[in-house]
Amino acid sequence: MQIDRELDTRGLNCPLPILKAKKALSEMTSGQVLRVVSTDPGSKRDFAAFAKQTGNELLEQSSEGTDFIHVLKRR
Repeated sequence: MQIDRELDTRGLNCPLPILKAKKALSEMTSGQVLRVVSTDPGSKRDFAAFAKQTGNELLEQSSEGTDFIHVLKRR
């Protein structure tokens, strides 16, 4: 999968990872892919809700150690 932009939000708690992702997505063009790395355990639920509300596609969610990875496709 081609990642167009990566955002490191480690150490930030809700709602900051979502707000930073929203800003990054607004600067991207339709179809581009954003990868967000977070350490907030609630971010998994938050990004699922965010994608549903905004119409951006949540392509993947996974975890690597203490990191939670979210991959979103800009609508």
